[in-house]
Parts: sequence; structure tokens; C-alpha cells
Amino acid sequence: MTNTNKGRFSSFADFGEAYAEMTSAKQFHASFTETIIESRLSIMDDPTQDPMPDPELARGCVEDIVSNIFRLLAGTRMESYAQPIAWGLVNSFHYVAKRTERQEDDAARELGDMVNVFDPSEVYQSRMEETQQRCQSLAEARAALECFVDHGANVYHVETGRPFNTIKGTRASTGLTASQIEGIDYLKAREAAKIEKHFPSRPAVLISGGGDWEDEEMIYARLDMVRERIPHMVLFTGKRFKGAEKIGTCWAGDRGVPVVGFGLNKRAVDDYRAAYRRNNVWNGLDEIVEAMIFEQSNVQVDLARLFRARGIPLHIFRLAEQNEGRGPTKVSERRDEAKRHAIG
Repeated sequence: MTNTNKGRFSSFADFGEAYAEMTSAKQFHASFTETIIESRLSIMDDPTQDPMPDPELARGCVEDIVSNIFRLLAGTRMESYAQPIAWGLVNSFHYVAKRTERQEDDAARELGDMVNVFDPSEVYQSRMEETQQRCQSLAEARAALECFVDHGANVYHVETGRPFNTIKGTRASTGLTASQIEGIDYLKAREAAKIEKHFPSRPAVLISGGGDWEDEEMIYARLDMVRERIPHMVLFTGKRFKGAEKIGTCWAGDRGVPVVGFGLNKRAVDDYRAAYRRNNVWNGLDEIVEAMIFEQSNVQVDLARLFRARGIPLHIFRLAEQNEGRGPTKVSERRDEAKRHAIG
């Protein structure tokens, strides 16, 4: 990132000040406070009374890790690598947080099984106390790691103007970037009526297709119009990393709208059949109240047919309409606007 970018944040002395204003920055003190006297993260570990990391140092470390790669590569022939490297750094936080969450779930299940087969022996009581301690310790660590993810994602958003998207797995955010929910997590939570974190009880607007779309101005304007009528909407997408669905995900990140990404089922014979199966999944979701379908293939034609039969309002976009009367959208201008939303 070049020095001229600092002019975009004229109300701040520097980027560090901008990062400090983020909602996620304010979560560190709560997330890095000891919640139990002793911590035990695995059955192989001895209990420890070591403190949690200093919250201000933790926040600054995340900012340095993500932002310094842009400083290093700015103005060099490797500048284009800054964004994918920064994405990989934030995604590594996400990966470790999700792994810790799975360990926490395993410990909680083990604790639940022990409760169901109560044994009054001292050995049983000791093992139960250790399992409870491990469960609480993992929950404490997972909350701190999720704070890393949220803040790293917001730094990435300010630096690039794009929301951080995971390739797989749900990221339920409390920061400025909208929650990004894996479609399979959403369906499981919906079936089991699980927690709000994975099952936002809101009307959904679907956006599908359009890998060749680049008209950000038109898509942003139409989504803004829809959101005026459905202010508590969730955005459903096919989780494409280019075209209309990517633009829609960026819009959701800028506006703080949760995103549920339905990737293709890799167990299907091929992507073509998997796309039709996904259409059938979407067609079975009552929470979809409106859909934006962008010209791409017969898969989108099939989806429009299914939704018309159900009476779902459709916005159909054809490639010929792209940039109509305006000329190509300047992506850099959209990024500047996204950055203003991120710290505004």
C-alpha cells in the first residue's frame, strides 16, 4: 500500500489509529481476561496458572502481522502478492480457531457422557473435574483466537477494501465484517434449531451466477434497494469467488449483512450436477424471500424456473445490461468506499 492511501483516513493520525477504532479492537480486553484459575488445554498438559497474553500487545501483534505485509511490498514488483499473503495469514487464525472449537466440542461431549453415567468413585470425580477444566480452558482459548480472526479480518478489510472470506467453515463475527456462514452449517443448524450464531432467523435474499459480472455500481445499488425493504436480511450466495456473487459478498461485508455461502457438494459426480442439486436445496428453503439471478448458464435458468413456480420475486440480470450508460465501474473507487464504511 502506498503512502497516498493514508489520505483516505484524514481523521486519523495513521492506520494504527484507524485499527484502534474498530469494534473488534475493543473485544480484546474481554477475550484476554482469565476466566478460570488454572488452564489445561489437553489431557497431556499439566495445569498452569500462567496469565493470558496482554490484550493490547495481542491486538497490536495481529495488526502488525496483517498490515506489515502491505508496507513491505508496497511500491515493489511484488505488491500484488500482499493481498493473498495477508488473506493466508488471517485464514491461519481462522483454521486454528476452528480446530480449537472442535476440541472444545469433543471435551463437552465427553463431559456430557460422563454426567449420564454417574460414578461416585474418586477416580471418576477427578476425571470429571479434569474434563470440565479442559472444556473451560479450550473455551477461553477459542474466544481469544476468534478475537484474532475478527480483528485480522477487519485489518484486511481496511487494507484491501474487501471482506475476508474463508474457503471453508463458518466465521461468525462480532466485528465490522459481516458474519460468513458455511451453507452446510446453516442447514444443520436449521434442522436442529441451533443457536442464532449459525442460524440467523432473518429473511434471506439469494444471489446466484454471473461469473463475468464486474458492474459493482449496479449490483451495490440494487442490493441497497432490496435492503431498504428488507433491513434485517441475510445474503445467500453460491460462494463463487468472482463475478456477481463475489461483488455481493463485498457489499454484505461493507453493510454488515451476514452471508451464508452454499458451496457445491464435492461428493456429487461433477460440478454441473452439483449445481442443480444446490438449486433444489435452495428451492426447499422457506426463508428465501427474494432472489437476484445473473446470466451465466442453464443452472440459473433452472433456478429461476423453480422460484417462479413458488412465486418468489426475482431480479433477472443479463450481461447486455452491464455498465449500461456508465462505462466500466472503477474497482478502486468501490474499495475506497468500502474502507470508509469499515472505519466510519
